[in-house]
Amino acid sequence: MKPFLLLATRGEDIAADGEYAAFCQYGGLEPEQLHRVRLEREPLPAVNLDDYSGVLVGGGPFNSSDPADKKGPVQRRVEAELAVLLDELVARDFPFLGACYGVGTLGAHQGAVIDSTYGEPPGPVVVELTPDAASDPLLDGVLPTFPAYVGHKEAVRKLPDHAVLLASSADCPVQMFRIKQNLYATQFHPELDVVGMQQRIVVYRDYGYFPSEEAELVRERVVAVTVAEPMRILRAFVERYAR
Repeated sequence: MKPFLLLATRGEDIAADGEYAAFCQYGGLEPEQLHRVRLEREPLPAVNLDDYSGVLVGGGPFNSSDPADKKGPVQRRVEAELAVLLDELVARDFPFLGACYGVGTLGAHQGAVIDSTYGEPPGPVVVELTPDAASDPLLDGVLPTFPAYVGHKEAVRKLPDHAVLLASSADCPVQMFRIKQNLYATQFHPELDVVGMQQRIVVYRDYGYFPSEEAELVRERVVAVTVAEPMRILRAFVERYAR
């Protein structure tokens, strides 16, 4: 099997390594089947998509909707590199699944309106599939409503007309969408379980996602809900596109 490629932007080793392990675990992938590039550390090397089964993008601290003068040089480089890669991914309709920051990357590339209107604090939300999800192969057998973990300062406010909305939630209208047939993005995290979510609460408690003094309250909300259905979407992506 050709490996998958994970493009990561988390600068904290604990969170970055936890994310990688989660993608391996819930994608059913061995480490040699998931190549990782930490874009916050190094430029994106030349990528020959023919060497890969698909491309994954994890979450991270960057907000694509931030004003240009508020973006640091690393973020500007990462965004420029991803934009070039997305040109090819979209042109080829190459398998792509972006989680959280994937919404900002694929969405921005395709002309979505992204801003802070529908940001959500860290914790569980109830995701509801749309009617179009019934015919989508990644969502075959997935429950029509399910809890998932989120935590984001920006989100899609308006999708372009050619995008297919696949999932929503009460406070964030775009939780999952598809471009063409094989390019997906989720606002929720399809790789994140309760252990990983608690780890991120600790790592990101001073990053402005929630008042730092409320970290224990956030953790209590997280552990009160069992999250399992989103991982089926990640596994379905891997199984569908592994070649």
